Amino acid sequence: MIDVRKPNLICAIALLGGLNLLSLPQSHAATFDPQARPNIVLIVADDMGYSDLSAFGSEIQTPNLDSIANQGVILGNYHTAPTCSPTRSMLMSGTDNHIAGVGTMAEVILPEQAGKRGYEGYLTDRVVAFPKLLQAGGYRTLMVGKWHLGKTEELSPTARGFDQSFALLEGAANHFTQGGVSDRAPKATYRLNGKNIDLPKDFGYSSDFFTSTAIRQIGDHPGDKPFFAYLAYTAPHWPLQVPAAYLERYRGAYDKGYATVAQARLERMKAKGLVAQDVQINPGPGVWPSWDKLSARERAFEARRMEIYAGMISNLDDNVGRLIKHLKDTDQYDNTVFVFFSDNGAEGSNPEDVTPNAAKWIAENFDNSLDNIGKPSSFSGYGPNWARVSSTPFRMFKAYTYEGGTRTAAFIMGPGMRRGEESNVYMSVKDLAPTFLELAHVEHPSIHDARVERMQGRSALGFLRKAQDSIHPAEEVQCTELFGRVSLRQGPWKMAFSNTPWGTGQWELFDIRKDPTERQDLAGREPAVVSSLLRQWQQCQARNGIEWDTQLAAKIRFGNEIKHYETADDQHP
Repeated sequence: MIDVRKPNLICAIALLGGLNLLSLPQSHAATFDPQARPNIVLIVADDMGYSDLSAFGSEIQTPNLDSIANQGVILGNYHTAPTCSPTRSMLMSGTDNHIAGVGTMAEVILPEQAGKRGYEGYLTDRVVAFPKLLQAGGYRTLMVGKWHLGKTEELSPTARGFDQSFALLEGAANHFTQGGVSDRAPKATYRLNGKNIDLPKDFGYSSDFFTSTAIRQIGDHPGDKPFFAYLAYTAPHWPLQVPAAYLERYRGAYDKGYATVAQARLERMKAKGLVAQDVQINPGPGVWPSWDKLSARERAFEARRMEIYAGMISNLDDNVGRLIKHLKDTDQYDNTVFVFFSDNGAEGSNPEDVTPNAAKWIAENFDNSLDNIGKPSSFSGYGPNWARVSSTPFRMFKAYTYEGGTRTAAFIMGPGMRRGEESNVYMSVKDLAPTFLELAHVEHPSIHDARVERMQGRSALGFLRKAQDSIHPAEEVQCTELFGRVSLRQGPWKMAFSNTPWGTGQWELFDIRKDPTERQDLAGREPAVVSSLLRQWQQCQARNGIEWDTQLAAKIRFGNEIKHYETADDQHP
């Protein structure tokens, strides 16, 4: 916990009415102690699966990310929301996504949710974003990449506490151009320090440009302030596109198909101690064709799509290597805390399914022939079967509250923290904001002002510095809801609800410690546990303002992915 007696403790007090933070005395920056207040680099990948890094068992080579992971603590039980903007709202606020205003994604607000508190579809001013507090506490705050928390100027990164920002406002974009990702949003929106811009001619490729921009923001020498740098990559979110140098890097690596690749990943995970020796891959709902049911041409397309996806991750890793080299060359590496995670599980939907006219729009504007996939003129995803491989060994993928949708690859490395460890301690994306504030010796304003929503997450710093064995009390309840799909965790138990055929349409119960891949439903054997957790779920609904009934998930299900409703998709703030 933060010691309020320390003289360098900063109390950032918020006032109602936009949560405008009081300025801190300028003299504090001059007394900055680099050992006490480190730099923080937060790297977030977009739609990357749990097993997609070589540190987590993948055949995809990611030596730069692995080097950070292996020098720090691999977080094998780290959880997010099932999709991107809810996760990002939890990251910024340290609260449940409903409290933060993103009870559902802005693109899929149902008529019965529209206009209700918690379903605004953007990060509201009921919460204070932690970069605002770091900024007030004397940090330089920098941001590059995907925002997806509001489109207007007052909802931009600049308004949320970033001194410098280069932000994509939508959930995804073409990686080479300013093209959008659907017929309804054909041009992506970028903001530079709060103002809309067109991409520069030298944009090149998203991950390359984002990294170069972050390096320029950080600068060439340590300043009189620590920095917080947030790199929110859009890779490997579709469209599957990669620079020419990566097009052939994984040629032939996926010709043996889904099951063979997944099983090889699982064996490497077991060898690394990431999962127990008796863990088996969840077989999935059985609604998609297996590799042996595909024609030779279909197999060629499937293998090629995964090759491009792997190239995107390798490119991201190479860019992280560029950033690490810069920090080392400028004597800023040793005093930097690194945090990495993916914003949710792997993406099982395809871009053709986003809107009713998406397939037609893609066919008319892009070339997805076998020889062209991955190039700037293509526009493809990699589908549910490869998403399940990326989620190895867990159940389902993005948009679901099963482990494949919310348990993501994550690790933390920094001075004075655990080194060379693999942990199965539960941690949530909500825990990052309080962790960063404690690192910076900055208090959250809710400590002094009851009008400000409190953070629900807990600082992980005691765990990271080996002063604690866990982050959350053993019996603390963790609940998650999105698109009518629910998960509830307490101790060894996890209860989940999802619509058919991806779930059962009934509450399922798992001993998540013994059965992390959610293969054995124990609800019929443990009625007392189910009843207890149902009471906890009702409390969670009330606490977080969750609008929910058992029919909600069925209203959103179309095929194997989330479809965008004809709501204010392009008009939301």
